[in-house]
Amino acid sequence: MLLWAFLVLLVCSMYVGKCNKGRMELAVDNHKWDKLLLVLEQIDRNYVDSIDYNAVMEKVIPALMENLDPHSLYLPPTELEAADESLEGNFSGIGIQFNVPADTAIVISVIGGGPSEKAGLLSGDRIVKVDGRTVAGVKMNQDSLVKLLKGPQGSKVHLEVKRDNLKELVPFDIIRDKIPVKSVDVSLMLDNKLGYVKLSKFSKTSYREFMTAMIPLVAAGVESLIFDLRDNTGGYLDQALLLSKEFLRSGEDIVYMEGLHRERQEFKADGSGLLQDIDLYVLINENSASSSEIFAGAIQDNDRGTIVGRRSYGKGLVQEPIYFTDKSGIRLTVARFYTPTGRCIQKPYSDDYQMDILERYRHGEMVSADSIKRVDSLKYVTPKGKIVYGGGGIIPDVFVPIDTVGVTDFLIASNRKSLIVKYSNVLADKYRAQLRDVESFEDLEKLIATIDMEGGFLAFARQNGVVPKGNDWNESKEVILLQLCGLFGRYTILDDNAFYPYILRIDNVVDKVKELEKEK
Repeated sequence: MLLWAFLVLLVCSMYVGKCNKGRMELAVDNHKWDKLLLVLEQIDRNYVDSIDYNAVMEKVIPALMENLDPHSLYLPPTELEAADESLEGNFSGIGIQFNVPADTAIVISVIGGGPSEKAGLLSGDRIVKVDGRTVAGVKMNQDSLVKLLKGPQGSKVHLEVKRDNLKELVPFDIIRDKIPVKSVDVSLMLDNKLGYVKLSKFSKTSYREFMTAMIPLVAAGVESLIFDLRDNTGGYLDQALLLSKEFLRSGEDIVYMEGLHRERQEFKADGSGLLQDIDLYVLINENSASSSEIFAGAIQDNDRGTIVGRRSYGKGLVQEPIYFTDKSGIRLTVARFYTPTGRCIQKPYSDDYQMDILERYRHGEMVSADSIKRVDSLKYVTPKGKIVYGGGGIIPDVFVPIDTVGVTDFLIASNRKSLIVKYSNVLADKYRAQLRDVESFEDLEKLIATIDMEGGFLAFARQNGVVPKGNDWNESKEVILLQLCGLFGRYTILDDNAFYPYILRIDNVVDKVKELEKEK
């Protein structure tokens, strides 16, 4: 109410009414927000009914932000908390990963050292009740269950789970605590020289996680590194700067930012990086955005490494978070960022801005580098003479089309019914005891070698009304079985360190890097 009183006072001090043929007209001089304030004052003074100010504001503010640019937005309290949480590097919860393949949540893995591990929860447990509320067999969506499991640090949640063949539910009282949210999904050696690190987001802990992940790779003699930023939509700028400094030499530009109300600010490498001599491949795709593009742009414009994949999203705007006392906030675009050659990679605003990725599919960009739109007026040149383009994302140095190998009607039908995920749960239940004994990837491979995954999956698919026709199985076999192995392996303590070694075997972008390595 204080806000409205202030607006009324402000407006009344700016406007003088006049009569014109019996009607009242209020003077508008079109100065900044005057007309908007005038409308608000008139509603407040003259509207026929009482007004729910909060409800009006929650609708007006998003509409206002939508008229600025595609990335400035308003976040009500619940959405702001979720957005911040994903980047903070931790949240309060019970420390499990789970999925809901049918109508019951199944624990995939228990985070080491977390509350659930301390309480005794195990991989394979099925969550039936949370604080007395039945959550199994009621088609509760995953987000709703997450909300029930999360809560203030130090608070207690009571779970009842179905374990193995026990007839009675097993109860657990779990004290919620801070749970680390990792941004480095996996790091491993692909051979004796080539390392691989996948970063899912630029959170507050990304730089520290990355450097920790590099320790065993350096110890193993890594000479070339694949840094996978595919589907990484960005996050904290400072983390992109810190990671860039690890690879660039002293004085090399990383990025500069500038806006109407922000003076030009330049960021350079200081030469302290420990990874300046490692050959670098940066993987990007159409979902790599913001901080991912800052990093990729810095590497590309300094001729420091090779960008591999497909054109990135094209977000060259810098958002500044602004918080309000009611726990809501806005993300306001305050500047544009420019890569070292001076290009802004922000793609044009348009009515179909959010449909841009679909348009790339439609005009063939996902399968042909020749279909990538390039604007000659936005052409730039790197120190070594390489031509790069602005105005629409980072165009990779080496294009790799979207992978369609193994995609058949049988695979599509299986995915529509989530059969691969569901059968991995069936296998995990059958081999639960053996999975709990797995301590290394070698242990996992030995276990998988004893399982007839091919025959088992085909029988499972047939039971669910999906039968391969013609040569479908031979074409899709490798993709399906490797996905099964990876998903099955996630039910061990290895988690993603079991999943990615299988999935990367059918990754055509990683295969392309391996080819480039052989050609060196």
